[in-house]
Amino acid sequence: MQIISTAGKPGSFKRPLPIFWTSRFDVCMIGNLRKDYLGLLILAAFLFFSPQGAQGSLRRSPIVAAVEKVSPAVVNISTVMKERVSPFFQFHGEEFFKDFFPDIFSHQYTRSSLGSGLIIDGAKGQVITNYHVVARATEIKIITADQKEYKAGVIGSDPRSDLAVLQIEKAQRLPEARLGNSDDLMIGETVIAIGNPFGLSHTVTTGVVSAIDRSVRAQEQVYRHFIQTDASINPGNSGGPLLNIEGEIIGINTAIYQKAQGIGFAIPVNKVRRVVNELLRAGEVRSPWIGVEVQELTPDLKKAFQLSDDAGGILVSDVAPDSPAEQADLKRGDVLTQIHNMPLKEISDYRDALSEFTPGEQVRVSFVRKGQERSVSIKPTVFPPERAVELFYKRTGIQAGDPDRKTMKEYGLNGGVMVEKVRKNSEAGRIGLQPGDLILKVNDSPVVNMEEFRKVVSRAHHQPSITLLVRRGPYGYSLTLPF
Repeated sequence: MQIISTAGKPGSFKRPLPIFWTSRFDVCMIGNLRKDYLGLLILAAFLFFSPQGAQGSLRRSPIVAAVEKVSPAVVNISTVMKERVSPFFQFHGEEFFKDFFPDIFSHQYTRSSLGSGLIIDGAKGQVITNYHVVARATEIKIITADQKEYKAGVIGSDPRSDLAVLQIEKAQRLPEARLGNSDDLMIGETVIAIGNPFGLSHTVTTGVVSAIDRSVRAQEQVYRHFIQTDASINPGNSGGPLLNIEGEIIGINTAIYQKAQGIGFAIPVNKVRRVVNELLRAGEVRSPWIGVEVQELTPDLKKAFQLSDDAGGILVSDVAPDSPAEQADLKRGDVLTQIHNMPLKEISDYRDALSEFTPGEQVRVSFVRKGQERSVSIKPTVFPPERAVELFYKRTGIQAGDPDRKTMKEYGLNGGVMVEKVRKNSEAGRIGLQPGDLILKVNDSPVVNMEEFRKVVSRAHHQPSITLLVRRGPYGYSLTLPF
């Protein structure tokens, strides 16, 4: 046994230091432990400073992990559209007449386009994409991430939201992606877009959430509640997913606004989920109807209803008999102020707020009647087609009916509805629409008879405008009316 002491060395404190008792075995163990620790430190340093270790830890970023998680479910969509054209019909709206003059439109040409999609059910082969990617397509082909090709058809589509659901034919078990949540988006958070821009398959771009709740006007329609990002979203990206840094789907990209440079837009995934559920259930998005006609409050109306100059809301100008609104005791002259805590300042706010619900859901409506604030719960229904003709006349001033056989034979038409009456001082009357004119299409949908006319108008009841294709004698033209 040895005694080791540090006391008594020159230059040290005079206060004696502690004495440690140890053996040769203890000294040996301490030495071995020091060697072991030294070896571990050297190994850690080698791994940290080695090229492979450094690159492996830095290159595998959260973006890489997010892309690997979702990209197998991203598909390339190619479509073919076969259309007929006339060599001598040269008037506005010519493309609409192919349905009614098949002999004249004898020249056929083929047009193709590219887009992206996302598999949401691998077992059933269901894919979501943009409506404009597959609109008017006669053939749809899907190429998966492993380069397998499939034919596909449309289950349902919704032009208003620019969404469509496709069905892959003879689909085997395919990879799928889960939809996330878009209600908690943060301005500035990292986002990732995956798609096939300009036909370049599986391209990844990154950016941040630049803004939320954006409204974009494109193709004569206003699209609302878009996510704005600086991640590149070009033609071909449409229909692909927008992810957050954790690989969760937060939106579906859309390149519908092609004038945008340096900015892109995506449909929030919570809206996508609601629309897709409707498309899978009914093949179309059934817009809720409560049975009121509304108008914006002018200064004169505010004065007449004893409202302050800064009062918000929209005025109920009419209530349909036996409608959900009448059953909930809404009356003409009520001022609607909120729908489910969403403030109403103009008619577009009313349409947007109501479109967040589906028929059968309870909707809380707040309003002011004779200076008193009230609220009621209303259960919207699907717009009844039998009211379509009445609604069309009320909003456009056009009374429509079945054409007589003589007119059909004279024009050589396969279908259409006739303008029977045009209300004086209506927008249609000011434009020059006349009794005897034939309506061939409503919002790009053929109306071969009154039954189809009612269906098409019913689907358009919530829209701010309606487009008609009209024929008068040998000429045709299209016009858009407030609705």
